[in-house]
Amino acid sequence: MHWRGVLKILFSVVGMVLITILNGTEALAQDPFEIQVYEYETVPRGMWNLETHINYVGRGTRMFEGPVAPTNNQFHLTFELTRGLTDNFELAGYLVLAHRPGHETLDYVAWRVRPRVSVPKEWHWPVDVSMSLEFGFPRKVYEENSVTLEMRPIIEEKFGRFQLDVNPVVGRALKGPGTSEGWDFEPGVRFGYELNKKLDLSLEYYGSTGPIGDFLPSDEQVHQFFPGGDLKITENIVWNFGIGVGVTEAGNRLVYKSRIGILFGKSK
Repeated sequence: MHWRGVLKILFSVVGMVLITILNGTEALAQDPFEIQVYEYETVPRGMWNLETHINYVGRGTRMFEGPVAPTNNQFHLTFELTRGLTDNFELAGYLVLAHRPGHETLDYVAWRVRPRVSVPKEWHWPVDVSMSLEFGFPRKVYEENSVTLEMRPIIEEKFGRFQLDVNPVVGRALKGPGTSEGWDFEPGVRFGYELNKKLDLSLEYYGSTGPIGDFLPSDEQVHQFFPGGDLKITENIVWNFGIGVGVTEAGNRLVYKSRIGILFGKSK
């Protein structure tokens, strides 16, 4: 397939970039708007996937951090529309909204764009791998940097009814006061179990440990655990749910998350 050479080059470049980021110096916050551990598969060629992320921060930060508003009692609503362009490439766009206490209407938070490629199954790698690059353009009241970049490798392995997904995410500012501050490490892990054809149970972990090569003290790092699951309402509609608990004083301590994914269109 003609994408094979392109994908090999892309993954080689990404690998070299990851090796060069070890001198980062400052942390960015763990993303509270899209709380998701990515799985390997991309959207099928010719089809669309609309995901609606609905999150509520029951116990979050209570004071402004520079220009960034406190997260306590924030309601987050994110629309993510993804198109499968080839068997191994998808492109997504996001509209991110939020409601803050004391405000009557939803705030516009950001827009984002995300290409993602996957290693074809016929390459016979020992694990399934894909790679996502996400560019964000947030408002200052939610993120002090006006352009951000997230690099998300996705590594997946299945063991019968069990499935493990690891997302060793790194992110940084491309425009704003944090441009020279380096890369942050924000790992995500999902361990799932297929209880039956309708319901998968899962435990997800999300962290923000600070700059690569110079991690923050343990009490300043973010470590969150989300027990939850995925309910297959129909073949093409899936509801993800979970309750997240932070185990340190940093970041959000209690978060309710929900995501509804609707796959539609005609596969080519």
